[in-house]
Amino acid sequence: MLDVTPLQTAVDALADRLRALPQSALRRGAAAEGLALARELAARAQRIERPGQEPRELPDAGIFAAGDQLAVAGHDLIEALRGAAAAVPGDAEAGAEAGVKADAKAAPAEQLAEAVRRVEETAQSEAITRSARM
Repeated sequence: MLDVTPLQTAVDALADRLRALPQSALRRGAAAEGLALARELAARAQRIERPGQEPRELPDAGIFAAGDQLAVAGHDLIEALRGAAAAVPGDAEAGAEAGVKADAKAAPAEQLAEAVRRVEETAQSEAITRSARM
């Protein structure tokens, strides 16, 4: 089973930080960065759930919704990754024994790692960290 805890923790922490920022900080760019990340995570989830279809863009619901949009998009991606990991029969070792490519299960894990990296990178961005210090 794919452990999505690192992504869930990172998404929830960043979403909470965005929700707690004052309006001035959100206007200076923190909300825009949060929305951009939410759109990226939503697109990733849609590509997993509906391969071959063009992802729809998450609408801009305003600066005060950026934290909530990030949380929803992040949790959608978590569920998509769980579903993708569950769709691979057995674990990597059992799959290799059955003649299935050993890296078949790695795709959701790699996508999870990349998503965690992107969330952490955004959390460390200047617009977010500068806003948190003010």
